[in-house]
Amino acid sequence: MSNGKQSIPCRKAFTDTLIRLAADNPDIMVVTSDARGSVTLNDYANRYPEQFVEVGIAEQNEIGIAAGIASFGKKVFVCAPACFLSTRSLEQIKVDVVYSNNGVKVVGISGGVSYGALGFSHQSLHDIAVMRTFPNMSVIIPADRFQTEAITEWMTRTEGPVYVRMGRAAVPDVYTSADGSFTFGKANVLSPGSDITVIASGEMVEKALKASQILETDNVSMRVIDMHTIKPLDREVIVAAAKETKAIITVEEHSIFGGLGAAVAEVVVSEHPVPMKILGIPDEIPIEGESKDVFRHYNLTPEGIAKIAHQMLQKT
Repeated sequence: MSNGKQSIPCRKAFTDTLIRLAADNPDIMVVTSDARGSVTLNDYANRYPEQFVEVGIAEQNEIGIAAGIASFGKKVFVCAPACFLSTRSLEQIKVDVVYSNNGVKVVGISGGVSYGALGFSHQSLHDIAVMRTFPNMSVIIPADRFQTEAITEWMTRTEGPVYVRMGRAAVPDVYTSADGSFTFGKANVLSPGSDITVIASGEMVEKALKASQILETDNVSMRVIDMHTIKPLDREVIVAAAKETKAIITVEEHSIFGGLGAAVAEVVVSEHPVPMKILGIPDEIPIEGESKDVFRHYNLTPEGIAKIAHQMLQKT
C-alpha cells in the first residue's frame, strides 16, 4: 500500500500501458467510438494509426468490428464510456463477443457515477450485473493506476472476453507498483482484521482502507479486501472472512442489485451465512452531481463505511 500522494486516472494508466506494449506488439488493436478524449487515446492514435480504428458514435458497430478483427488473432481493445458500451452494445457483446467466443477486451471508461453531473443517462450502475451473467466473460475493476497497468498487461496475454470498468477521475494510489497488485481471480487482503470485513472494488478500495484507519481509533479491527476480479470471484477469501469476522460489508460504485455485493452474498449464503450489508446505490434514480457529492449522499465515503461498520457490530 502506498502513502496515497499520487492521484492519476486509471484510464490514463491504461492508455500509457497500451502505448508501451504496442511498440513491440503489432497485434494490439484499439477500437473506439468518438471517445479519444474520454479514454485519453489521442497519443496512442497518433503513434499507431494502423493499430487504431475510429468508428464514430456507433457503439454497436465498434463491437462487431472488434469481434471481426479479433477473429484474425489480434489483441483487440474496445474503449468507450461504460454507460454506452453496456447498453447500446449489449446485444453485440452477447452475440459477437461472448457467443462467438472472440477475445475482445471491452474497456468501459467513466463507469459508475463518473458522469454524475450529466444524470442517469450517463451513469452506469448496471454494467457489472449484466456482464457477469455472460458465460466466459471475465469482469474486473481496477483500484488504481498500478493495478490498471498490471491488468492491461495481463489482457494482452489472455484469451477470451473480458470486461474492465474504470472511472474518469484521478484516484489515489492503493499499491506501490504493478508487481503483486493483480492476480486474476485472486483478491488482495490489504488490511488484516478480526472484527468486521469490508470487501470493495475500484475507487471504493481506497475509501475502505481509510475507513479501517478511522475504526482503529475506536479499537475496531477491520479486514479490507480488494475484490478486483468480480468474475471469477475469489470464493476462498470470502469464506475465510465469513468464518473469521463477525460481519461483512461490500462497497461498490454500482446498484445494490447484481453487482459485487450480490456476488459476495451468493457465496456467503451458500457457504457460511453471516450478517451482511451491501453498500452501493439504492433502488432509485441517483442524485445528480459530481461523483464526490453522490458518494457522500449514499455513504460511499470512509466516514460512511465506518459508521455502518459500527452499526453492524452493535447488532452482532
